[in-house]
Amino acid sequence: MANHQLLDNITHKDIKVITAQHPQYGDNHSYARIVPSELKAAQADYPLFFRKNNETGQFEIIAMFGMAEQENLFLDDNGWHAHYLPLSVQRRPFLIGFQSSNDPATPEDKAVVHIDMDSPRISQTEGEPLFLEQGGQSPYLQHISAVLNALQQGWMHTQAFVETLQSLELMESVNLKAKLDNGENVELAGLYTIHEDKLRELSGEQVASLHKNGMLELIYMMDASLQNIARLIALKNKRLAAK
Repeated sequence: MANHQLLDNITHKDIKVITAQHPQYGDNHSYARIVPSELKAAQADYPLFFRKNNETGQFEIIAMFGMAEQENLFLDDNGWHAHYLPLSVQRRPFLIGFQSSNDPATPEDKAVVHIDMDSPRISQTEGEPLFLEQGGQSPYLQHISAVLNALQQGWMHTQAFVETLQSLELMESVNLKAKLDNGENVELAGLYTIHEDKLRELSGEQVASLHKNGMLELIYMMDASLQNIARLIALKNKRLAAK
């Protein structure tokens, strides 16, 4: 069970974080959320889809790593084998929390950094330190702060992207089906992708608007990422053959 604590340089001054990628650190998830600013890098490695978050009911963008629960085909005991590591993976075991403001002039909740003290990445002896001996933030923690900020901004960008796609009817539901070398049939439901027919039917004015706001490039990268489905299936077959 998670134990989220507000990060501070007194309580957590001696904490270190193990940054290696390994199944024992909880990296064997079959997908991770990503944000639009990551699409250019992520589409080179992973199939990208939209899915609806069961808790919020909102659409999010995911990079797919596996075809079964707790399966990451890019991960083994020697690390993570892909060119790009998503920000939502890099940020573990940190997360953004919100602190109520007591200042009437700035009533908005303030975003603050929390750390999951029950994470297997937490250590007293190995990993990256969070604070310098004199109390300032370490370069690693500065990096994490930048990652969390990019994610926070990215969630808002994701919603704007999704709303635009929905307004143009450019999202369609898909079932991902594959027959593996061992004869097993795999089917993944609840995924959404770009509706290519609707994309071709857009007017010149609509296409120009998407290009102007930077969303046309995002659409093409989402679509191009689907070529990685074949790679994912090949990785799955390779892992099954190695058993």
